[in-house]
Amino acid sequence: MFDTMTLTKVVGGLCGTLLVFLLGGWAADIIYSGGGGHGEVAQAYSIPVEEGGEGGGAQEEAVPFEEIYASADAGAGEGVWRNCRSCHALEEGVNGTGPSLHGVVDREVGAYPGYSYSGALKAVADVWSPENLDGFLAAPRDYAPGTKMTYNGLKDAEDRANLIAYLATIGG
Repeated sequence: MFDTMTLTKVVGGLCGTLLVFLLGGWAADIIYSGGGGHGEVAQAYSIPVEEGGEGGGAQEEAVPFEEIYASADAGAGEGVWRNCRSCHALEEGVNGTGPSLHGVVDREVGAYPGYSYSGALKAVADVWSPENLDGFLAAPRDYAPGTKMTYNGLKDAEDRANLIAYLATIGG
């Protein structure tokens, strides 16, 4: 079935195909490269930019959390709740991986019965005020190093405010 001539044709075909791909890559590099070889590429034009200490207003001023929370939408916070429900429950007395969040706003930190809190969390704050919840929800491990909560945090301040407004409607 396979003799020496057939094997020679197969190897020759593979080598020819490889040669075509290598030559095609070399030709494409010549055609589409910017030219000038491997040296420094000169820029065609430059746009002058004034250098200022302020940064030209590119940075957004931070809005205080109190202002964001004052206009928070509890209905939108119910949608943000989906991030929390895999570990927490809203029903009173039902603990999951995390404690029940029933009445969590303005509740004493680490005081929900039947849940074993980490010492790191108890040392951070006395009461879960909206401001404390905001700091914790933004970056739990930065706010309370050593916490058992593995969630990375909600980066959007408006989402955090909406979630806290929603949680304030539950229990309490």
